[in-house]
Amino acid sequence: MTSGDSPPASPSFAQAFWFWLKLGFVSFGGPAGQIAIMHTELVERRRWISERRFLHALNYCMLLPGPEAQQLATYIGWLLHRTRGGIVAGALFVLPSLFILIALSWVYIVYGHVPAVAGIFFGLKPAVTALVLHAAWRIGTRALRNGWMWCISAAAFVAIFALEVPFPAIVLAAALIGHVGARVAPGVFAPGGGHTAGQSGYGPALIDDDTPTPVHALFSRARLARLLTIGFGLWAIAMGGLLLRDGWQGTLTQMAWFFTKAALLTFGGAYAVLPYVFQGAVEQHQWLTAPQMIDGLALGETTPGPLIMVVAFVGFVGGWVKQVAGPDALFLGAALAATVVTFFTFLPSFVFILAGGPLVEATHGRLGFTAPLTAITAAVVGVILNLALFFAYHVLWPQGFGGRFDAGSALIALAAAIALFRFKLGVMPLLAACALIGLATTCLGSTAC
Repeated sequence: MTSGDSPPASPSFAQAFWFWLKLGFVSFGGPAGQIAIMHTELVERRRWISERRFLHALNYCMLLPGPEAQQLATYIGWLLHRTRGGIVAGALFVLPSLFILIALSWVYIVYGHVPAVAGIFFGLKPAVTALVLHAAWRIGTRALRNGWMWCISAAAFVAIFALEVPFPAIVLAAALIGHVGARVAPGVFAPGGGHTAGQSGYGPALIDDDTPTPVHALFSRARLARLLTIGFGLWAIAMGGLLLRDGWQGTLTQMAWFFTKAALLTFGGAYAVLPYVFQGAVEQHQWLTAPQMIDGLALGETTPGPLIMVVAFVGFVGGWVKQVAGPDALFLGAALAATVVTFFTFLPSFVFILAGGPLVEATHGRLGFTAPLTAITAAVVGVILNLALFFAYHVLWPQGFGGRFDAGSALIALAAAIALFRFKLGVMPLLAACALIGLATTCLGSTAC
């Protein structure tokens, strides 16, 4: 779009609706890819928001637990069209992925043992292992800026790998270290840069650098209390309905409570919360197995929307296995479980933006607020490294260390790691290539393909 001398006309709610819907179907590539797509569409092409204001909003979202790309969409939708705009933008960022994952999860459950489908997942599992390792490296290069951050990361790795300390305890310990560190050694925990506004030649934007904050986005104690009450009320109504239906020990109730806690611990992105999801969903509740968890992450990588949407797969498989709607309605129960999990995972993100956006803006840049998050991000690197080792163990030794070593998976994982680290291959081409390799390998040894 050629830049003009005047800002574009304000989009109608309908125009914004169709844009957010389209975004929900094309938001591949993880947070970085999704943020890049929004920058291209909203800053460069449509000029609904200036680059500086866009990056300013992104910085706020980076401080919050939850998927930052989905929160950024919610934030911009909220700036443009008040609360209903934020709800529509955030919901449409998630719903297409939910429907696609429900369909793919059904295919996985019903046809997962068909040689062709099994072959695809044979190639995807090693790729996922390489992706998690690459995520640890990528986050580590940003977060481990000094010796203190390295020590926090190493301590987190030892805590979860050797001592089996729960992920929430690691997060709380890191936050406490950051809180104290901000007072004792502020230079160590000071932000090391971040997103900076560049010089853009896109022309005046609807929400430009000097555009006053909309009235509805200004901080108000009454508005904060009202939205917090509404958010908690929605959570309480949904949780109360599940309690009445199934009781506290019911599968859906336990899923709702577990993923509410998970939603509050997603500092550092989806990979950071996956160890916690594994501990609860696989080890504690046994909603799915470890190999299924790896398969679910592979599916999550191949669909649009936030990577944390892998929780919908966890819910679907858990709902199917636990027969939450009875043995004669397996799909209905599984789809219901996936929907419940998605609701309780993303509800806090909407509350954080719609109720806390102005409050976060007022506290942005204060070291006492950002230092705990800096320490948490450092700890997350160690936790993700542990997750990569866990995935590698289950992929390379499918029957445990006493069983055979899977040389084929090892070669695929090595090739995937080289493609990521050396050649910077994108996630989608990598997964497609590994899936084809896995399919070819399986079909060569089977006549059923």
